[in-house]
Amino acid sequence: MDTISPFKDQPHHFPLRKLLLLALYALLPIILLFHLIGPLSLSQTKHSLIITTSSTPSKEVGNDNVENSCDYSDGKWVHDKLGPLYTKCGTVKEGQNCIPHGRPDKGYLYWKWKPKNCQLPRFDPKLFLQILKNKNLAFVGDSLARNQLESLLCMLATASPPTLVFSHGEDNKFRKWHFPSHNVNVSIYWSPFLVKGIEKSDKKNYNTLFLDSVDEKWASDLGQLDMIVLSVGHWFLHSAVYYYGDSVLGCHYCSGQNYTEIGFYDVYGKAYRTTLNTIIERRGNNNNKGNRGILDVIVTTFSPAHFEGEWDKLGACPKTQPYNPEEKKLEWMDEQMRETAINQVNVAKKEAENLSNVRIEAVDVTKLALLRPDGHPGPYMHPFPFANGIEERVQNDCVHWCLPGPIDTWNEILLQVIKNWTG
Repeated sequence: MDTISPFKDQPHHFPLRKLLLLALYALLPIILLFHLIGPLSLSQTKHSLIITTSSTPSKEVGNDNVENSCDYSDGKWVHDKLGPLYTKCGTVKEGQNCIPHGRPDKGYLYWKWKPKNCQLPRFDPKLFLQILKNKNLAFVGDSLARNQLESLLCMLATASPPTLVFSHGEDNKFRKWHFPSHNVNVSIYWSPFLVKGIEKSDKKNYNTLFLDSVDEKWASDLGQLDMIVLSVGHWFLHSAVYYYGDSVLGCHYCSGQNYTEIGFYDVYGKAYRTTLNTIIERRGNNNNKGNRGILDVIVTTFSPAHFEGEWDKLGACPKTQPYNPEEKKLEWMDEQMRETAINQVNVAKKEAENLSNVRIEAVDVTKLALLRPDGHPGPYMHPFPFANGIEERVQNDCVHWCLPGPIDTWNEILLQVIKNWTG
């Protein structure tokens, strides 16, 4: 099978059963939403692209010249008079274009994340591009990976406009942009499980995952990447059958199938384990010819949804202000998904600590995302949804994030992580 590569003809200079059941019932609105707005089934053609992102406590130097660890995941949202770095952007997916779609309230734009023990600086697009000069950055994952990618592109475009140099697949699943000012490539690979998978379709209403095999649609390009941002989660909530080798491990939400229900937390962890192991194996060996040197790997943790009631009725995500940290605690599925990813990152970091050319970190955004129920498109996933009055049914997106919006903070943290890496 031929590989469609974006590099072709490009310049080289460059507990508990009850708990699980309750969680599954709570997930039904999300599953329904993804039936409506989830990307179409993957093309069987092999693709190639580029991307990267990261997040860990970086270091701040106090007045006493003692370095203090900064936990960017712990803090609160505070008012910000400055507002977003951008208001309009040509690379935003239509469903996240909240302002042009007529969202009347603008208060969600004027908040910034304040960590408890340090400052999170405003995003500096010129600095980001300078650090990534002559490098290839790739985002790999689902539609929230794309959401973060588009946020980054919009912020970088305020300093240097990018050029789209590659596009392939339905719903813009595989794309690459080039920033000629710094010879930086930024790419997106659609891979909602990271491992090999066959997505559900009209003929088969469940996903099939092969947990011991990485998805080569992105992994085949590992040798050409300098930084990679991994972000998956919500597609693991869908009905699925899981394989490991030639054996069926079980399934999730698979009524009518003659398989054992095993849920998705362990599966989610296995997918990350296979992915991170593959990266270490392929890039941790200095003798691998064609690799570009150090590969920075960032895992963006699970981003919670905020459905209240039915997803296709008015008021599915009605909040217009962030939660206070005391008002909303991380628990249930959101907490478990976060812990699963963090645990896998910690295991991989230990395995890679003696390697000179692979660095792995987690950008822990789960709690700060949980506190922003006001940042979703809601009914404004479609243009002017109430132009003809309020209909009985109105579709809502309480999963993805308006652009500009809270997800811009993901990239502010990312910048601090790569600053810490580069010294």
